Amino acid sequence: MKFFQKEIKLPSCSRGFHLITNLIIEAFPEIKQIEIGQLQVFIKHTSASLTINENVDPTVRQDFESHMNVMVPENAPYYIHTYEGPDDMPAHIKASLMGTSVQIPVTKGRLNLGTWQGVYLCEHRDYGGSRKLVLTAYGN
Repeated sequence: MKFFQKEIKLPSCSRGFHLITNLIIEAFPEIKQIEIGQLQVFIKHTSASLTINENVDPTVRQDFESHMNVMVPENAPYYIHTYEGPDDMPAHIKASLMGTSVQIPVTKGRLNLGTWQGVYLCEHRDYGGSRKLVLTAYGN
């Protein structure tokens, strides 16, 4: 079995949901050496998250952002952790709801995603800055 691991730094993204599938593939060519296996993508932050969803229609990403803002509003009167700004505590909650990692099958050296699937960076802060991902691929 082969194991590969790499940490990559993503460029800063505005608040919202951003496709990063191609950035992952370009940064991690070692995937091509795996015939059958898995890729785990882990984000090293508490105010951004990862998910897999629709990779073609950008309105899906807009709807995700709109819905998450309704579910987890800013300036809720019961928030105690407020010293980093009104987007901070909601960002932590959104990140926990969405998750810190995704698992993707690798088949014949390629990510085995569905036709309409892509990996999203879910940036929950207004100014989150660059984000770090740990990519771990393993298999035969």
